[in-house]
Amino acid sequence: MKTVLNLKDVYKIYKINDIEIPALQGLNLEVKEKDFIAIMGPSGSGKSTALNSIGALDIPTKGTIKLENQDISKLPESKLSQIRGKKIGFIFQQFNLIQTLSALENVMLPMLFQKVPEKQRIERANKLLELTKIDHRAKNRPGQLSGGEQQRVAIARALANDPDIILADEPTGNLDSKTGKQIMDLLKELNKQGKTIILITHDKDLTKYANKVYNLKDGKFIGG
Repeated sequence: MKTVLNLKDVYKIYKINDIEIPALQGLNLEVKEKDFIAIMGPSGSGKSTALNSIGALDIPTKGTIKLENQDISKLPESKLSQIRGKKIGFIFQQFNLIQTLSALENVMLPMLFQKVPEKQRIERANKLLELTKIDHRAKNRPGQLSGGEQQRVAIARALANDPDIILADEPTGNLDSKTGKQIMDLLKELNKQGKTIILITHDKDLTKYANKVYNLKDGKFIGG
Protein backbone atom coordinates (compact mmCIF):
# COMPACT_ATOMS: atom_id res chain seq x y z
CA MET A 1 0.00 0.00 0.00
CA LYS A 2 1.26 3.48 -0.81
CA THR A 3 1.80 6.09 1.89
CA VAL A 4 -0.82 8.84 1.69
CA LEU A 5 0.22 10.90 4.71
CA ASN A 6 3.49 11.18 6.61
CA LEU A 7 4.27 13.30 9.67
CA LYS A 8 7.93 13.47 10.65
CA ASP A 9 9.17 15.10 13.87
CA VAL A 10 6.20 17.47 13.98
CA TYR A 11 6.24 20.05 16.75
CA LYS A 12 3.64 22.70 17.48
CA ILE A 13 4.57 25.31 20.06
CA TYR A 14 2.20 28.11 21.00
CA LYS A 15 3.51 31.35 22.46
CA ILE A 16 1.57 33.33 25.02
CA ASN A 17 3.52 36.46 25.83
CA ASP A 18 7.00 35.03 26.44
CA ILE A 19 5.79 31.61 27.55
CA GLU A 20 6.11 28.66 25.17
CA ILE A 21 3.44 25.96 25.40
CA PRO A 22 4.30 22.75 23.51
CA ALA A 23 1.18 21.11 22.06
CA LEU A 24 2.93 18.53 19.84
CA GLN A 25 6.38 17.21 20.65
CA GLY A 26 7.97 15.29 17.81
CA LEU A 27 4.97 13.53 16.32
CA ASN A 28 5.69 10.79 13.77
CA LEU A 29 2.90 9.12 11.83
CA GLU A 30 2.74 7.17 8.59
CA VAL A 31 -0.68 6.56 7.08
CA LYS A 32 -1.06 4.00 4.32
CA GLU A 33 -3.79 3.87 1.70
CA LYS A 34 -6.94 2.17 3.10
CA ASP A 35 -5.74 2.40 6.73
CA PHE A 36 -8.27 2.92 9.50
CA ILE A 37 -6.28 4.72 12.18
CA ALA A 38 -7.50 5.75 15.62
CA ILE A 39 -5.66 8.47 17.54
CA MET A 40 -6.80 8.27 21.13
CA GLY A 41 -6.11 10.50 24.08
CA PRO A 42 -7.72 12.42 26.94
CA SER A 43 -8.54 16.12 26.93
CA GLY A 44 -5.34 18.16 26.77
CA SER A 45 -3.31 15.39 25.13
CA GLY A 46 -2.86 17.30 21.87
CA LYS A 47 -5.64 15.66 19.86
CA SER A 48 -7.04 18.93 18.52
CA THR A 49 -3.60 20.14 17.48
CA ALA A 50 -2.86 16.79 15.85
CA LEU A 51 -6.18 17.05 14.00
CA ASN A 52 -5.34 20.55 12.76
CA SER A 53 -1.90 19.43 11.59
CA ILE A 54 -3.09 16.26 9.85
CA GLY A 55 -5.98 18.13 8.23
CA ALA A 56 -3.81 20.98 6.90
CA LEU A 57 -5.73 23.41 9.10
CA ASP A 58 -2.54 24.60 10.76
CA ILE A 59 1.17 24.52 9.98
CA PRO A 60 3.69 23.01 12.43
CA THR A 61 6.35 25.01 14.26
CA LYS A 62 8.86 22.52 12.88
CA GLY A 63 8.88 19.14 11.18
CA THR A 64 7.36 18.01 7.90
CA ILE A 65 3.90 16.85 6.86
CA LYS A 66 3.70 15.16 3.49
CA LEU A 67 0.39 14.49 1.80
CA GLU A 68 0.96 12.15 -1.14
CA ASN A 69 4.65 13.17 -1.15
CA GLN A 70 3.87 16.90 -1.22
CA ASP A 71 5.25 18.77 1.78
CA ILE A 72 2.30 20.79 3.03
CA SER A 73 3.96 22.03 6.22
CA LYS A 74 5.12 25.30 4.70
CA LEU A 75 2.42 26.08 2.15
CA PRO A 76 0.39 29.31 2.29
CA GLU A 77 -3.26 29.16 3.35
CA SER A 78 -4.48 29.61 -0.23
CA LYS A 79 -2.75 26.37 -1.24
CA LEU A 80 -3.77 24.54 1.93
CA SER A 81 -7.44 25.36 1.36
CA GLN A 82 -7.27 23.85 -2.13
CA ILE A 83 -5.65 20.70 -0.75
CA ARG A 84 -8.24 20.40 2.03
CA GLY A 85 -11.06 20.79 -0.48
CA LYS A 86 -9.83 18.01 -2.74
CA LYS A 87 -7.85 15.58 -0.58
CA ILE A 88 -9.42 15.55 2.90
CA GLY A 89 -13.00 15.12 4.03
CA PHE A 90 -13.85 16.34 7.54
CA ILE A 91 -16.45 14.93 9.94
CA PHE A 92 -16.95 16.85 13.19
CA GLN A 93 -18.59 16.12 16.53
CA GLN A 94 -20.82 19.18 16.16
CA PHE A 95 -21.82 18.23 12.57
CA ASN A 96 -21.13 21.82 11.34
CA LEU A 97 -23.99 21.79 8.85
CA ILE A 98 -25.35 25.08 7.53
CA GLN A 99 -28.76 25.48 9.14
CA THR A 100 -30.36 27.45 6.28
CA LEU A 101 -29.53 24.78 3.68
CA SER A 102 -31.25 21.46 3.05
CA ALA A 103 -29.39 18.18 3.48
CA LEU A 104 -28.92 18.02 -0.29
CA GLU A 105 -27.60 21.58 -0.46
CA ASN A 106 -25.17 20.94 2.42
CA VAL A 107 -23.68 18.00 0.53
CA MET A 108 -23.49 20.00 -2.69
CA LEU A 109 -21.64 22.92 -1.11
CA PRO A 110 -18.05 21.55 -1.14
CA MET A 111 -18.43 20.76 -4.84
CA LEU A 112 -19.45 24.36 -5.53
CA PHE A 113 -16.07 25.54 -4.21
CA GLN A 114 -14.39 23.11 -6.63
CA LYS A 115 -16.44 24.55 -9.51
CA VAL A 116 -18.29 21.31 -10.25
CA PRO A 117 -21.22 21.99 -12.63
CA GLU A 118 -24.62 22.18 -10.93
CA LYS A 119 -26.08 19.09 -12.62
CA GLN A 120 -23.13 16.98 -11.48
CA ARG A 121 -23.36 18.45 -7.97
CA ILE A 122 -27.01 17.44 -7.67
CA GLU A 123 -26.43 13.95 -9.06
CA ARG A 124 -23.45 13.23 -6.82
CA ALA A 125 -25.09 14.68 -3.71
CA ASN A 126 -28.15 12.50 -4.25
CA LYS A 127 -25.96 9.41 -4.68
CA LEU A 128 -24.03 10.21 -1.49
CA LEU A 129 -27.21 10.72 0.51
CA GLU A 130 -28.38 7.36 -0.79
CA LEU A 131 -25.04 5.79 0.16
CA THR A 132 -25.33 7.12 3.71
CA LYS A 133 -29.01 6.07 3.89
CA ILE A 134 -30.38 9.55 4.44
CA ASP A 135 -31.73 10.28 0.93
CA HIS A 136 -35.33 10.26 2.22
CA ARG A 137 -34.46 13.44 4.17
CA ALA A 138 -32.74 15.27 1.29
CA LYS A 139 -35.07 18.27 1.41
CA ASN A 140 -34.97 18.67 5.20
CA ARG A 141 -32.84 21.26 6.94
CA PRO A 142 -30.53 20.25 9.83
CA GLY A 143 -32.96 21.54 12.47
CA GLN A 144 -35.49 18.98 11.20
CA LEU A 145 -33.07 16.07 11.55
CA SER A 146 -31.97 13.97 14.52
CA GLY A 147 -28.32 13.95 15.59
CA GLY A 148 -27.68 10.67 13.80
CA GLU A 149 -29.34 11.94 10.65
CA GLN A 150 -27.27 15.11 10.74
CA GLN A 151 -24.08 13.08 11.09
CA ARG A 152 -25.03 10.97 8.07
CA VAL A 153 -25.45 14.18 6.08
CA ALA A 154 -22.08 15.36 7.39
CA ILE A 155 -20.45 12.10 6.23
CA ALA A 156 -22.05 12.50 2.80
CA ARG A 157 -20.71 16.06 2.68
CA ALA A 158 -17.21 14.82 3.63
CA LEU A 159 -17.33 12.51 0.62
CA ALA A 160 -18.51 15.20 -1.79
CA ASN A 161 -15.19 15.76 -3.58
CA ASP A 162 -14.13 12.10 -3.35
CA PRO A 163 -11.23 12.77 -0.94
CA ASP A 164 -8.48 10.25 -0.28
CA ILE A 165 -8.64 10.73 3.49
CA ILE A 166 -11.63 11.04 5.85
CA LEU A 167 -10.71 12.81 9.09
CA ALA A 168 -13.33 12.11 11.77
CA ASP A 169 -13.12 14.19 14.95
CA GLU A 170 -15.15 12.56 17.77
CA PRO A 171 -17.89 11.67 15.23
CA THR A 172 -20.07 9.92 17.82
CA GLY A 173 -19.54 12.40 20.65
CA ASN A 174 -23.05 13.88 20.46
CA LEU A 175 -24.87 10.63 19.69
CA ASP A 176 -26.42 7.87 21.78
CA SER A 177 -24.63 4.52 21.78
CA LYS A 178 -26.93 2.83 19.25
CA THR A 179 -26.69 5.70 16.75
CA GLY A 180 -22.96 5.99 17.39
CA LYS A 181 -22.50 2.34 16.46
CA GLN A 182 -24.42 2.91 13.21
CA ILE A 183 -22.13 5.82 12.32
CA MET A 184 -19.00 3.81 13.11
CA ASP A 185 -20.30 0.87 11.05
CA LEU A 186 -20.81 3.29 8.17
CA LEU A 187 -17.24 4.57 8.49
CA LYS A 188 -15.97 0.99 8.56
CA GLU A 189 -17.93 0.24 5.39
CA LEU A 190 -16.42 3.30 3.67
CA ASN A 191 -13.00 2.03 4.73
CA LYS A 192 -13.75 -1.37 3.15
CA GLN A 193 -14.68 0.50 -0.03
CA GLY A 194 -11.19 2.04 -0.11
CA LYS A 195 -11.31 5.24 1.94
CA THR A 196 -8.50 5.99 4.37
CA ILE A 197 -10.00 6.87 7.76
CA ILE A 198 -8.30 8.77 10.59
CA LEU A 199 -10.39 8.82 13.76
CA ILE A 200 -9.70 11.24 16.61
CA THR A 201 -11.33 10.03 19.83
CA HIS A 202 -11.14 9.76 23.60
CA ASP A 203 -13.41 6.67 23.56
CA LYS A 204 -11.45 3.43 23.82
CA ASP A 205 -14.46 1.41 22.60
CA LEU A 206 -14.18 3.04 19.15
CA THR A 207 -10.63 1.82 18.61
CA LYS A 208 -11.94 -1.68 17.80
CA TYR A 209 -12.91 -0.35 14.37
CA ALA A 210 -9.32 0.65 13.58
CA ASN A 211 -6.48 -1.45 12.22
CA LYS A 212 -3.91 0.83 13.92
CA VAL A 213 -4.23 2.64 17.24
CA TYR A 214 -2.01 5.46 18.50
CA ASN A 215 -2.22 6.76 22.05
CA LEU A 216 -1.45 10.44 22.49
CA LYS A 217 -0.26 11.97 25.75
CA ASP A 218 1.31 15.38 26.27
CA GLY A 219 1.73 15.81 22.52
CA LYS A 220 3.56 12.51 22.02
CA PHE A 221 2.56 9.03 20.91
CA ILE A 222 3.17 6.58 23.74
CA GLY A 223 2.59 3.31 21.89
CA GLY A 224 -0.39 1.30 20.70
